[in-house]
Formats: sequence, C-alpha cells, structure tokens
Amino acid sequence: MEKKPQDGRKSPAHRGLPPVVGLLLATALMNTLLYLCFDRVFISPRPSTVNPSHCPYGYFRMGQMRNCSPWLSCEELRTEVRPLKRVGEGAVKQVFLSEWKERKVALSRLTSLEMKDDFLHGLQMLKSLQSQYVVTLLGYCEDDNTILTEYHPLGSLSSLEETLNLSKYRNVNTWQHRLQLAMDYVSIINYLHLSPLGTLVMCDSSDLPKTLSQYLLTSNFSIVVNDLDALPLVNRSSGMLVKCGHRELHGDFVAPEQLWPYGEDMPFHDDLMPSYDEKIDIWKIPDVASFLLGHVEGSDMVRFHLFDVHKACKRQTPAERPTAQDILDTYQKVLNLLRDTTMSQTREML
Repeated sequence: MEKKPQDGRKSPAHRGLPPVVGLLLATALMNTLLYLCFDRVFISPRPSTVNPSHCPYGYFRMGQMRNCSPWLSCEELRTEVRPLKRVGEGAVKQVFLSEWKERKVALSRLTSLEMKDDFLHGLQMLKSLQSQYVVTLLGYCEDDNTILTEYHPLGSLSSLEETLNLSKYRNVNTWQHRLQLAMDYVSIINYLHLSPLGTLVMCDSSDLPKTLSQYLLTSNFSIVVNDLDALPLVNRSSGMLVKCGHRELHGDFVAPEQLWPYGEDMPFHDDLMPSYDEKIDIWKIPDVASFLLGHVEGSDMVRFHLFDVHKACKRQTPAERPTAQDILDTYQKVLNLLRDTTMSQTREML
C-alpha cells in the first residue's frame, strides 16, 4: 500500500505564500495603482491650445462637423435657423437659444437701433478675431441685425460657482482646474492686447459681474470671450488712447486712471476726462482671478504664490504694471510648482 504523508508535513511544492508576503504584495500593487492615478491627475498636460476647429476666414466648424462650412448668409439665417427661447439680454442685443440643422446655436438680435454702431462693431470684432479665444461665429445678417454663434450650455462665467457645485462637475472643482480657468482668462486678455488688429481694450468691465458676463464656459471647461461690442483700439504710435464710455465710473474694481481725477468739487465732464491704455485690463486681473479660484482646498495656497504678481497688477502707475504675458508666465510657473509639490508629497505618502 502507498504510504500517506505524515501528519503536519507538506511537500515543498504545495506550500503557499505566508500571509504577510501576500499582504505586502497586495499593498505594493495598490500603491502602484494609486501612483498611476495621481500621476494622471496631477501632471498630465492639458490638451494643446491649437484650435481643432480652425477654418479659413469666412468659414466655421463646430462640434462633430468634419468639414468647414461658409458663414451662413441672410437667406440661410432666415430659413434654416429656428429660435426656441430667449436666454439673455443686454443693452445691445437679445440672445435666443436656437436650432440649426438639429444643432443648438445662439442667435443674437439688435435690441435698439440706437445701439447699432456697437452691434456692428461687435460683429466686426467677431469676424476679425476668430480663434480659440473667441466664440465661434456661424453667420450674420446686417440687413436683419442678427448674428449666429456657437451655443455653450454652461453659460457665462457668472454662473461658474453654481455649475461647479453640481455633483457631476465635482471632479473638476479643484484648484488645478480653477487655476487653469484663470490662465484661460489671462490668455484672452493677452490675445486682445496682441491681436491682429492691434492693442484692444476690454471696456465692458466696469464691475466684476459685468466682466464675468462677457465670457462663456465651454463644455470642456475652458473660457472663450463672447461679447466684443466694446473693444477700442490703442495706438501708441499715433498717440491714440481710449476711454470706456462717456459716463463717470466709480469703485475699486476699475483702474485708478478710469476715475474722475478732479475731485467732487468739479462736476464730471467727458471732454475733460483723460484717456488711458490697455493697462486698465491688467488692474482687474487679480479680482477676476480670485473669483475663478474660488474657495476650494488649495486655492488659498495658489493665492499666496500669486500675491506678488497680483500686487504688481495693482500699481498706481499703469506703465509699472506687468503685461498679460508676464502674468500668464507667472501663473504657469505657479501651476508647475504646486503640481510638482503635490505629486512629490503623494509619492512620499505611497
């Protein structure tokens, strides 16, 4: 008869791994997976800023469109675009959520003939500045005073907090994404200051709510400028500066040079108001950036690292303020620094 192995003895080939070794292997595997996840979250570069919808002048492409199409004509706007409901109204135009070939679009109509010059100026800016920084123009009709642009369902930056507080967007409600939004905003200002038309000033920015309403939040959580009705040109070679409107401005949001300089004893008179340049946009960047950063975990640390550049933006002398490119470079350095620091701390924890 075949002998049975003695009790309590096992063949070496059948011995299992000691429990402590299995635990260590499982822990190592978990740490590796966590490392890869954090590496993806913190150091993956943002997609290229090259506009994927780039088309020749007079053409557009949006969404899943494969080919560029010519801007829609008056006849096409009248027959192919169906207004659904009004979603916004300002001093210059009303905006209607509309439908074109089963796509949601935004149809703008002139509010009053008194504002037609501003309306046409905005249209000219839209036509001339098409880029990844500006809402996509789909068509226009000067005879009917209508403009058709791409529709962004997340709306303007005014509703950013409400959007990010929704459960489905909590994963992007982080200091990293919020700092990237601030970088998008400064990139737009930089583009306007260095535009193909020359140095343009964002005049529709007398307070924070008004400023935020000029920009749209896209579905991939980037920013485009939407309202270009008030973009005067600075031309230093000819000594041409700008004034934003013809009324007296008040408050801390606008730059000091935008305030009436002659005191309360002398009534405001537009002809006596000195003009100014694009550095008024720089003055406002810290306030807009602070709103975009919000109050999520880590945002105060970002503010700390941006303190010096934001302090420079608030210098009383306009010429001493940094350029938008200087600010953008600083933002990028801070993003890289904090991202690397967070990643290093995560690795040490693992």
